[in-house]
Amino acid sequence: MVIRDFRPEDTEALVEILKANLQYGDPATEGPEAMLRVHECPAAVFLVAEEDGKPVGLSRGVYDGSKALIHIVSVHPAYQRRGIGTALVRETARRFKERGATNLAVTVPGDNLEFWKKLSFRMTTRIMFAHPIDSVIEG
Repeated sequence: MVIRDFRPEDTEALVEILKANLQYGDPATEGPEAMLRVHECPAAVFLVAEEDGKPVGLSRGVYDGSKALIHIVSVHPAYQRRGIGTALVRETARRFKERGATNLAVTVPGDNLEFWKKLSFRMTTRIMFAHPIDSVIEG
């Protein structure tokens, strides 16, 4: 397995991984165009796990100069429980530390809490979302 930076040609395979894990609820934030925007964002870390030349997992997060946050980690179901998710999280954390981060948070969808607890995360706060953003702007 290789963990590398996202490449634009990864989009189709990554969409399929997200769909397989029921993590593709909003194409505007998870689809190919969004992936390309994340790829261009200097605050983002967007990694892909690859086996035999094929993307099998991904991790996306941001570091704002003070706080680091992993938004999503997703591994194709056929490749889960092989340490790929753990490797993605550890490499993402390493990249954030290189940028100056001293701590790391994660948004945890669903019931995957045990995975995150094994990686030293603990529940502290809840995150609320406003979607679409216009609902905040317009009141």
